[in-house]
Amino acid sequence: MRKFSVLLIAFLMALILVGCAGREVTRVDPENTPIDLSGNWNDVDSQEMAKALVDQITTAVWVENHVTDTGKKPVLIVGNIRNKTPEHIPMKTLTADLEAAFINSGRVLVVASPEEREQVRQERAEQQDHSSEESMKRWGQEMGADFMLVGELNSIFDQYDGKEAKYYQANVYLVHLESNIKVWTGDSRIKKAIGKGKFRK
Repeated sequence: MRKFSVLLIAFLMALILVGCAGREVTRVDPENTPIDLSGNWNDVDSQEMAKALVDQITTAVWVENHVTDTGKKPVLIVGNIRNKTPEHIPMKTLTADLEAAFINSGRVLVVASPEEREQVRQERAEQQDHSSEESMKRWGQEMGADFMLVGELNSIFDQYDGKEAKYYQANVYLVHLESNIKVWTGDSRIKKAIGKGKFRK
């Protein structure tokens, strides 16, 4: 009985070692190594969609119209982009990618989100009591946004005979905050083919 127990333990240990040996983790460059394992929405989709949308928005005529009318760059806030797909998608990642692309374009200014503003205001309040008068930041100097970007992300999934197609479409709108006029509207699309064999065109 004891010999059987020893053999069983040895066998289980061997299975564990084989299982561990079969799993390999490799670190990759997150910027230049796109990985798409499941076909679901991922970081590459978020970055590509954000870049496509911002390229469209910042090269549209409304930017020049605003500069001509005011003599200043337009100030934006990225509002709520709603997830209307059946997937769990962290929309804050897309929001962050949009903000980064807007800032890096140099064509517009971006103000902080409501959550971020609360943190900044808390720090400003602390400065009133604990910072020197020369370095203390004043109240009432925040820059208000001229426009808000809002929209939604939708999807269509199609599946047949072990093959699947996934289609994502973001429809976004740039709204003037004082007048509620939509100064720009557009979309960005991503389509993926998933499965074995070739897809018929």
